[in-house]
Amino acid sequence: QVQLVESGGGLVQAGGSLRLSCAASGRTFSSYAMGWFRQAPGKEREFVAGIRRSGGSTYADTYYADSVKGRFTISRDNAKNTVYLQMNSLKTEDTAVYYCAASIGYLNSRSGKYDYWGQGTQVTVSS
Repeated sequence: QVQLVESGGGLVQAGGSLRLSCAASGRTFSSYAMGWFRQAPGKEREFVAGIRRSGGSTYADTYYADSVKGRFTISRDNAKNTVYLQMNSLKTEDTAVYYCAASIGYLNSRSGKYDYWGQGTQVTVSS
């Protein structure tokens, strides 16, 4: 079992930055692929970024949705059981509830492949 707790959401103006954190319980954090998803009102949950099981933040270890590529960066600190999402150059369309998720399997952009989910943190970008 893994419990995930997101933090760092809030209200920011367009063009600004936020860093989301997701703290995981358990001693096997490094064995999970981690992902960030988001869901805006009236829309389906969508993949934002993912990072492989034990990798760092190199390009080869991460994967991004086209809509955030070049603006968002996912990273993980296995010693702290935490995954981060650094969000820069935020746009109003980034407004959503952001969820952290853990997968026993490989890095994947499909939400159904993730086994554990956090409760979400609200990100609101104003114009």
